[in-house]
Amino acid sequence: MLALSAIAFSIIISHVIIDYQISNQKKDSYLINISGRQRMLSQKLSKETFLFKDEEDLVQRNFHVTSLKQTLNLWSESHQILTANENSGVVNQLFTLLDPYYQAMQKSAYQLISAVERDPNISTPLLSEHISIIKTNESHFLILMDRIVKQYEVEATEKVDQLRYIEFIIFAITIIILLLEFFFVFKPAASTVEEVILKLLVAEKKAVKMAYDADLLCDAKDKSVKELRTLNYAMDQTLLFCRISTTGEVIHMGDKFSNLLQVNAFAVNTKFSHLLTNSNEERKTIDNLIIEKNKSGWQGELIITNKSGNPMWLEMTMIPVSVAENKSEVLIICLNITERRMAQKEVERLNRERFENEMNQQKILSSKIVENQENEQNRIAREIHDGIGQMLTGLKFSLESIDLKNAEKSEEKIIYLKKLTEDIIKGVRTATFNLMPPEIKDHGVSSSLQRLTKELSKLTGKNILFINKTDFNQRLDSLIEINIYRVTQEAINNAIKYADSSHIVVMISHSESLLSVTIDDNGKGFDPSVVGTKKSSESGMGLEFMQERIKYINGRLFLHSALGEGTHITLNVPLADFTLNT
Repeated sequence: MLALSAIAFSIIISHVIIDYQISNQKKDSYLINISGRQRMLSQKLSKETFLFKDEEDLVQRNFHVTSLKQTLNLWSESHQILTANENSGVVNQLFTLLDPYYQAMQKSAYQLISAVERDPNISTPLLSEHISIIKTNESHFLILMDRIVKQYEVEATEKVDQLRYIEFIIFAITIIILLLEFFFVFKPAASTVEEVILKLLVAEKKAVKMAYDADLLCDAKDKSVKELRTLNYAMDQTLLFCRISTTGEVIHMGDKFSNLLQVNAFAVNTKFSHLLTNSNEERKTIDNLIIEKNKSGWQGELIITNKSGNPMWLEMTMIPVSVAENKSEVLIICLNITERRMAQKEVERLNRERFENEMNQQKILSSKIVENQENEQNRIAREIHDGIGQMLTGLKFSLESIDLKNAEKSEEKIIYLKKLTEDIIKGVRTATFNLMPPEIKDHGVSSSLQRLTKELSKLTGKNILFINKTDFNQRLDSLIEINIYRVTQEAINNAIKYADSSHIVVMISHSESLLSVTIDDNGKGFDPSVVGTKKSSESGMGLEFMQERIKYINGRLFLHSALGEGTHITLNVPLADFTLNT
C-alpha cells in the first residue's frame, strides 16, 4: 500500500503542476491571438478611414461609417482586454509606450465619425486632418504591437521550457521511487508468490492433463458418432449404396438407390437381385456373382432391365466387410452410367456416319481429281498439238519450199523460219514450265510463285508482278505447296488467255495461323453468277477444280469479278494444321 501510495502521490503532483501550466498556456495562446488580431484591426481601421478621402457618394459614406464604427469598437475592446490582463513588466512598459499612439488614433477616428454623422456632405479636406493623424500613428502602433506579440511568444516559450524541466524532475523522482519499490517491495514479494504459483501450476498441470485426456476421449467418441451419421446420410443421399448378406439378402438400402429402382428402402430380407431386375436370367447371373465374389470383392459393369423395361447400365463395386467375429456383409456401391453409355453409343453412331460421309466425299473428290487430271493432260496435249505441232508442221513445209536457186526468196524464208523456230522454242518452254515447277521441291511455294510470274512475264509479254508482303519463306507439306502453286498458276493462265489482262499482281502474305495468296488482274472480268462453279471447257481446270484443290488442303477460295472490272481471287490456307520449317 505504501508503494502504491507513493506512485499515486507522484502522479497526482505531476498532474496538478502540468494542468496548471497548461491553463497558463491556454491563457497565453488567447492573449497572443488577441494581440495579433489587434494588429490586424489597426490596419483595417487605417484602411477604412482612408476610404473617406476620395468618397463623395453619401450612401458609400454611410456604409463606411458603419464599418468604421464596428472596427473601432472591436479594436478598443481588444485593447482593453490586453491592458487589463496581468502582464509582465516588460509587456506593461510596451503598452505604456503604445498608449499615446492608441489614444491619438482612437480620438481621430471618433472625431471623423462624429464629423460625418453631423454633416454627411462634409468636404474631404476637412476630414484629411483626422485621416492623416490615424495614418501617422498607425506605423508606430504596428511596430509596438509587433514587439508586444513577440514578447508574449517569448514568455510562452519560457513557460513551456519551465514545464518541461518540472516534468523531467517529476519523471526522475517517479523512476527512483519505482526502483526502490522494485528492490525492496516487489522483488521479495514476487519471489514468495513465484514459489506458491509454481506449486499451484504443478498441481494444475496434473489436473488439466487428466481433464484433457477425458475431453479427448469424449470428443473422439462424439466425432466418430457424427462422422458415422454424416457418412451414412451422405451415402444414402448421394450414392447408390446397399448392404447385403453373403447370400444376397438386403440388410440396408440407401434412399437414392431405392428411388432409382422404385422399391421400398426398408425391403429387408429380400433378394438384392429381385430388387434390381424382373428378368430371371439377370437375377440368376447376379446371385451367382454375389456367391462367387462375396469374399474377394468385385468391380465391373452390369446391364439390367429396369421395371419400365428399359436397359440400365450400372458400374458396380462389391466390397466384403467384416462386422463381427464370424460375421460378414457385402457393401455394394453402384454408379448409374446409363446416360454415359447411351451417349457413347450415340457418339459411335455419329462417328460411323461421319466416317461414311467422309469416305464418300473422299471418293467423290478423288474421282474429280482424276477427272481433272485427265482434262489437264488433254489440255496439254491440245496445246502441243494445236500450238507446237502446227508450228512444227509449218516449219517442215517451209523447209521443203526453200528454193536455193532463188536466193532472195530463200533469205526471206530463212528469216521467217528463224522467227518460227523461236516461237516453237518459246512454246516448248511454256509447256514444260507448266508441267512441273522447277523450284517448288527445293525452295518452296514463295520462290516458285516468284519464278512463275517472272517466267510467264517473259514468255507472254504481260506485266506480271509478284509481291511477298510479309517475307514468307516457310516450307509446307509438299501436297500443300503443289496445290497452292497449281491453283495460282491456273488463275494466272486464265487471266492471260481469257481475260485479256495486261497487268497481273500476285501477292502472298501470312500470319501465325493463315497463309493468303491473292491474284488480281485488270482484264475484262466476268459474271460469277453465270459461270458459277462449272468447269470451263476452254480453260482446262475450271473454277470447280480450283475450289476442289483448295478444299483438299482445308483451305478456302474467294472470287470477286464483274464485267469490265477485272478479277480478284484470294486463297486462304490454315498454317496451324501443318508443320512449318524455315
